[in-house]
Amino acid sequence: MSDQKVYEVLANVFIAERVSTCFALLGDANMNWAAAMSVQGCEFVYVRHEHCAVAAAMAYSRTTDKVGVASVTCGPGLTQIMTALPAAVRAHIPMVVFAGEAPVKSSWYNQAIDQKPFVEACGAKYVSLHQQKPMRSMLRDAFLLATSSRCPVVVGVPVDVQDEIWQAPLSQLPTSHDLLPQYAPVAPARSQLNKAEERIATANKIVVMAGLGAVQSNAGQACQLLAEKLGALLATTLPAKGLFYEDKFSLGVAGGFSSEIARQLLMEADLIIAVGTSLSHHNADGGKLFVADNVLHIDIEPGAIRQGREAAKHHLACDAKLGVEALCNAVPQRDVSSENYWRSDKLATFIKDTPLDSATFQPEPGLLDPRDVVKALDELIPSNWFCVNSSGHCSCFFAQMNKRPANRFLTIREFGAIGNGLSFAMGVATAMPDEKVVLFDGDGSLLMHIQELETVVRHNMNILIVVMNDGAYGSEVHKLRAEGLPEQGSVFGRPGFAAMAKGFDGAGATVTNLDALPALIDQFGAQNNERADIPRLSVIDVHVSDKVVSSVIRRSHQH
Repeated sequence: MSDQKVYEVLANVFIAERVSTCFALLGDANMNWAAAMSVQGCEFVYVRHEHCAVAAAMAYSRTTDKVGVASVTCGPGLTQIMTALPAAVRAHIPMVVFAGEAPVKSSWYNQAIDQKPFVEACGAKYVSLHQQKPMRSMLRDAFLLATSSRCPVVVGVPVDVQDEIWQAPLSQLPTSHDLLPQYAPVAPARSQLNKAEERIATANKIVVMAGLGAVQSNAGQACQLLAEKLGALLATTLPAKGLFYEDKFSLGVAGGFSSEIARQLLMEADLIIAVGTSLSHHNADGGKLFVADNVLHIDIEPGAIRQGREAAKHHLACDAKLGVEALCNAVPQRDVSSENYWRSDKLATFIKDTPLDSATFQPEPGLLDPRDVVKALDELIPSNWFCVNSSGHCSCFFAQMNKRPANRFLTIREFGAIGNGLSFAMGVATAMPDEKVVLFDGDGSLLMHIQELETVVRHNMNILIVVMNDGAYGSEVHKLRAEGLPEQGSVFGRPGFAAMAKGFDGAGATVTNLDALPALIDQFGAQNNERADIPRLSVIDVHVSDKVVSSVIRRSHQH
């Protein structure tokens, strides 16, 4: 028998699971648990909106490779995270959300809803804890499920049950870390390897394309060696952006956000060796860049059908790094000087010198071309600063920043929702408190959760926000114009983000000339990380033209 409350015992399980950081917004159903967690040394980032707690935990998990932990109260607290949950599901992010539940002993509770079907409709898992005896092991198993399935798990515990005195035995409980099997990397089967070699032998123009699985298995160098041996080019998916950023034969991102030269060469390729990627619809631009018969998929779980389309006809089931290394050892060295293969110094120069987007737009006085802004920022921002790309029209432009290594550029946009950027930046800044974090966002996206500027300042996060301010919801205004429809509802004018930042005790500046950027970047870089009394939030409000249309919108909506 213990004199502890249930919420204290549950907090002990979280601490035993090595949880040291939690993003939360408190309410009746989670505040006692959060207090018990805090007493035991867990760092809390207290946000101003529940969605932001879960979104920040997503970025924290992706940055640290730990289970992200967030907490919201039951009922309306839980319903606020309906956008973040499917985003985490589709991005395969392991996460545990402590949400509480309505009291079971009350005949009526105004915040009561049936939480389980709500969470499961988002694609996440739900664990309801009502009985003390199995409660600790069920909570531990929630961490095991989140880790092994790489998915978010929401834990519900009724408020009145949390407040009970713990009466069940408190025997020693193995943690999920104790129970999780230690998997050895899976090597490719010889029969599949032979088939992969045969398919490679029939191809001349090859692209080795790496995804997030290649990053996580540390397969980058092996991919480069294979490409060199085959006279191939390199590319990455959007989540793996930057893995080959210093390689002169890298095409950058393969997908809807590809540059003009990348699209041209990807469509010419007769084989894509896709390493550690989910082969999403966006990655192949819906089949416009490459077709299934030209894809050899190397993955621990290779797939034929992805997101409603046939993605690959050739498969090599194995660890990404081991598979690429095995291929590299098996295939013969090609004479890359032969005209049969396209890797050459001439092509490298062509890749380097070809504009990422050659479309021209009529310049407007006092407004900047977002492509020029991105090019300037790519030169000015040190490569060791951690950059975060949001979603929306501007994200296509920022995806063209080619001077960032993969471990310093975060993009999570599998659900296509705007409004996540600031939360993602907070998650990264919490995971890497001594690093400088730069968020690239649009005006409409940033305004969705502008209140979190106060969270950034209160927690003294080191974040620079660059806002592409076109005075509109960029994707929507361009689509409406392309359809010849009224654009009302998508155009709002340019809000004063610099003044907003100062109102939250941060720094802010408005930019209408590229010459102002170097001093502002230097100013942020010169901030002393050890001075806790100086807010480290800076916002650069860049006024860009709403007449410049991204390549992805031009292809999909303009004729």
